[in-house]
Amino acid sequence: MSKDCGNHGGGKEAAVRRICAAVIAFIIIVLVTIFLVWVILRPTKPRFILQDATVFAFNLSQPNLLTTNFQITFASRNPNSRIGIYYDRLHVYATYRNQQITLRTAIPPTYQGHKEDNVWSPFVYGTAVPIAPYNSVALGDEKGRGFVGLMIRADGRVRWKVGTLITGKYHIHVRCPAYINLGNKAAGVLVGDSAVKYTLVTKCSVNV
Repeated sequence: MSKDCGNHGGGKEAAVRRICAAVIAFIIIVLVTIFLVWVILRPTKPRFILQDATVFAFNLSQPNLLTTNFQITFASRNPNSRIGIYYDRLHVYATYRNQQITLRTAIPPTYQGHKEDNVWSPFVYGTAVPIAPYNSVALGDEKGRGFVGLMIRADGRVRWKVGTLITGKYHIHVRCPAYINLGNKAAGVLVGDSAVKYTLVTKCSVNV
C-alpha cells in the first residue's frame, strides 16, 4: 500500500511539472510572437507640433514671482499604418530654463488610430510662482527685448496596440520650444480685450 501511495504522489508531481512546462512554453510563445510582430511592423513614435499660444497673462513681479495664463494648441500624429497608440496619461506644462513655471494640466486619456491626428488646446497657468533670481533677471531681460523663450512640455505614458495585442506602458516626453513675441502684440491676433494669439508652428522633440 505504501508503494502505491508513493506512485500516486509521483504521478501528481509529474502532472504539476507538465502543467508548469506547458504554461512556461505558452508564455515564451506569446512573448516571441509579440517581439516578432514588433520587429516586423517597426513602430514609429508619434509626431508633435506646437501650433499656437494665446497669452492671457504674463507678469513678472518682485520678489521673483511670475504669473502666467495662456492656452496652447498642439497636434499629434500617429505615423504608423498598422499600430494604434493609447495615451493613458499626458500632462502639459511650461518651463523657463529648465524651471517649471506653471501647473501641470492633464489631457484626457485617448486612443489614436492608424495615421490619425489629434489636436489639444489646454490652458496652462501659474499664479505668483517663485522663480530662481537668475532666471528672473534673464526673463526680465528677454521680456524687455520682446521675445521670450519658453519650453512647452508634455510628459506621460503610452501603450501600443498591434492588432489585438496591447503592450505595456511606455514613458513619453515631448519638448516644444516656444519663442513668443510679447513685445509686439501686432505679431499676433487680438483675442477678446487683452489676450493675444501667436502662431508658432514649431516641431517638437519626442522621446519614448
